[in-house]
Amino acid sequence: MLGLGGLGLADLFRLRAEAGEAAANRDDTSVIFVWLPGGPPHMDMYDMKPNAPAEYRGAFQPIATNISGLDVCELMPLHAKCADKYSVIRSISHNFADHGGGHKKLMAARDPKTPVDTVLDYPACPSVVAKCREDRQNGLPNYISFTDPGREGVDVFAFGSAYLGPAYVPFAIPGDPSKPDFKVPNIALDNSLSDRLDNRLALLGQFDRLRRSVDKSGTMAAMDGFNSRAAGILTSGRARQAFDLSHEPDHVKARYGKHAWGTRLLLARRLVEAGCSFVTVVVENPYQSGIEWLKAGTYNWDSHAVNCHIWDDAKIRFPLYDQAVTALIEDIYARGIDKKTLLVVTGEFGRTPRVNSVVGSQTGVMQPGRDHWPSAMSLIVSGGGLRTGQVIGSTNAKGEVPKDRPLVPGDLWATVYRHLGIDPERSFLDHSGRPMPILSEGTPISELV
Repeated sequence: MLGLGGLGLADLFRLRAEAGEAAANRDDTSVIFVWLPGGPPHMDMYDMKPNAPAEYRGAFQPIATNISGLDVCELMPLHAKCADKYSVIRSISHNFADHGGGHKKLMAARDPKTPVDTVLDYPACPSVVAKCREDRQNGLPNYISFTDPGREGVDVFAFGSAYLGPAYVPFAIPGDPSKPDFKVPNIALDNSLSDRLDNRLALLGQFDRLRRSVDKSGTMAAMDGFNSRAAGILTSGRARQAFDLSHEPDHVKARYGKHAWGTRLLLARRLVEAGCSFVTVVVENPYQSGIEWLKAGTYNWDSHAVNCHIWDDAKIRFPLYDQAVTALIEDIYARGIDKKTLLVVTGEFGRTPRVNSVVGSQTGVMQPGRDHWPSAMSLIVSGGGLRTGQVIGSTNAKGEVPKDRPLVPGDLWATVYRHLGIDPERSFLDHSGRPMPILSEGTPISELV
């Protein structure tokens, strides 16, 4: 009846307990991780090169922000107004140019065994967080993801938990939450289910009393606890309130944008305030929530010329992104949760510094684009009590490779773990029983901490 929500949640809690140790850390900290699948173009957003040759620099001009030396794309004017509240990292790179390899390298901070597909050999770092914080019980799933419909599978974006087990994948919430008919599956119950749930819980209680009378091992008593926690989430006023956007003023919802991207980020802020440790928000398709599909546009950030006219697509994509992400940044600070909440916004790699043109598959005409480029990428971080308003690292004059302060994905995740109070030297057993440290490389980024 309730899918993952009924006994499925009980199974989830049982799996977590069977998996082993619970983290001692109880710090009231959280992460909002904004995932830009496909690879955002670093030289058209946060690492623009206006003096590079024409075939590199792109169509847009940089604009100054409120931080000297930090420029952003002219299509992101809201970023310019709040640059003091985030930092740009321009020098992270890796060696995996396929989406699969790039996803796996960014999400697990390890070299994948194969450079393709998105099935992880090692647990995604957010799953590590879920494992380390499995003892937290506050009426909410501890790790949540927002995706487009049909994109919620753990292997779509390398969100798998590998040898940690299925208990540590995100509680997936697909769909467009800006739509009036949107419902959170398996958490919010409508009135037609409430009585049935009460009846089901009562029936389970009768069976449990019977089973306890014949079970002397204590197993059933443990199962009572798991079922109680599952029912607690299903009937939790805390969960229902966190997802109830009627509590938000209209001007706040308008600031984020009444669009799938903005509404997901607003919900993410509400969820971390309610106590969720890690919320992943996939920001992928701009052509929804009433925005007409652009023939020269593309679904995600994969801006090959064959997929889209990169500049035309950017004119739709970048302003939506600009509005939603800066609304979250400003809201985190305005609400005083900037110390406890860390925001990370990244894709799996950058795009080729040199622009190329081919015939578009949808338009049938020559159009510009950029291909995959893991040798350089840009991302932003905000909140978390970090030092903001700075640029960390740089690339060479054509945006091809790091020029100074080269970093790897493990450095980013070491910074995240530090914020959450998680020991990066902690180990978990892999499928063969070998202890595997949380991180194989990386240290917290000193300029931030």
